[in-house]
Amino acid sequence: MSAKDIFHVSVCSALEKEGWTITHDPLYLKVDEDKLYVDLGAQNNLLGAEKYGQKIAVEIKCFLGLSLINQFHEA
Repeated sequence: MSAKDIFHVSVCSALEKEGWTITHDPLYLKVDEDKLYVDLGAQNNLLGAEKYGQKIAVEIKCFLGLSLINQFHEA
């Protein structure tokens, strides 16, 4: 399991403000013999909302400096 991203708390707060309930932190998934960890699992329980009962997995990533992708894009 990796370290939490610096925006982890901010993402949790933003999801909760939009009516999502954080159900897993982190979300553990098992696919065949592989173990996967996703940063967050959340569920929307707003009655009458279009998203009622919808569940999501959220992976949080920050790119604070230049990356190989950035260098590729600039080439």
